[in-house]
Amino acid sequence: MADVMENKLTSQQAIELEDKHGAHNYHPLPVVLDRGEGVFVWDVEGKRYFDFLSAYSAVNQGHCHPRIVKAMKDQAEKLCLTSRAFYNSVLGRYEKYITEYFSYDKVLPMNTGAEAVETAIKLCRKWAYEKKGVPSNAAKIIVCGENFHGRTTTIISFSSDPDSKGNFGPYTPGFVSIPYNDLNALRTELEDPNVAGFLVEPIQGEAGVNTPADDFIQLAAKACKEKNVLFIADEVQTGIARTGSLLAVCGNCSCENHCERQSTYARPDILILGKALSGGSYPVSAVLADDDVMMVIKPGEHGSTFGGNPIAGEVAIAALEVVRDENLAQNARRLGNIFRAEMRKLIEETDLVTLVRGRGLLNAIIVNDTPDSPTAWNICVELKNNGLLAKPTHGNIIRFAPPLVMTEDQLMECVNIIRKTILEHRK
Repeated sequence: MADVMENKLTSQQAIELEDKHGAHNYHPLPVVLDRGEGVFVWDVEGKRYFDFLSAYSAVNQGHCHPRIVKAMKDQAEKLCLTSRAFYNSVLGRYEKYITEYFSYDKVLPMNTGAEAVETAIKLCRKWAYEKKGVPSNAAKIIVCGENFHGRTTTIISFSSDPDSKGNFGPYTPGFVSIPYNDLNALRTELEDPNVAGFLVEPIQGEAGVNTPADDFIQLAAKACKEKNVLFIADEVQTGIARTGSLLAVCGNCSCENHCERQSTYARPDILILGKALSGGSYPVSAVLADDDVMMVIKPGEHGSTFGGNPIAGEVAIAALEVVRDENLAQNARRLGNIFRAEMRKLIEETDLVTLVRGRGLLNAIIVNDTPDSPTAWNICVELKNNGLLAKPTHGNIIRFAPPLVMTEDQLMECVNIIRKTILEHRK
């Protein structure tokens, strides 16, 4: 084993090391990645692949974007961490930048998406007791079935996924689940005066890019406002240009940055961001809200040692600048339309794929087999062998989410790989 550690590992050796020494909490595709640049990754043997997962939309700006990497390296050589016991020279500048970028009064910086969701839950509950007047410990938050907001104890308490939830009880109370994309069910639950918030993904990524009706998010936000309930958007996966708009709550809005319509078009009372907020280079998440909500949190009531650290601030600024300067929202919208059109053509050629859905460059195809069948997994292994990396979700769904820096020529090359793989799989 010492010889293995001293020399470069083969793919099989790397897989065996993880299997022996790591917890078995993931089931990765059998590929061992060693390097990345832009839309490409390379395995330890040097084979190149198109990345069509983007670390679950964390790498929207492409792998190892030089501007983001430079910001991280420069700050790491200067000051990494102070904790929030002291001020640092980056945090205030970052807070000003991100709040102006998304048009909010305040930001509460965290590290991971799950931490940010937990922060939003705490913020919503405290607002309910101190501003709305909900009786102590009686606040309820509405969520949607098939949601994925993370895997902490509180979050899995309102999950409908048996793998995420099973045998991890007792569960945290205070949540009411409704079917996704069901406005009538939402309105029914909003009649309860103890409802404090509605937590929703504008598009359910882990559920297989489950895309609601075009007006669902807008009407849901309006219904919440009418009942003095906080509309909480989890844009950890869908935000930062992934769906062809700066935020998925903007729907098909053509605004790219500093959206002028946010004040009237499904503007969240609490906005949750993560993943691509750092371009995948560093754990950075954020919760944004206006003063009326955010200022219920006082010193000592919530925090994080690493939240708001100087590296995170510099990295997030650089990541958001790349999205703006390289027009990634526009590129995602244009290429997403092309991709779905090409997948619809493929559906006409084979009965193996029944549906394509998504928005921007967050898309999925539905494989014509049962969720417990190995078909989608086998297709993803064949895609890997043909030079493209994707992963199944919910058994018979394959999610496609390449970096937003992809060109049209690269996209068409990937379409050809997908088409070839799907058609040959039938033989």
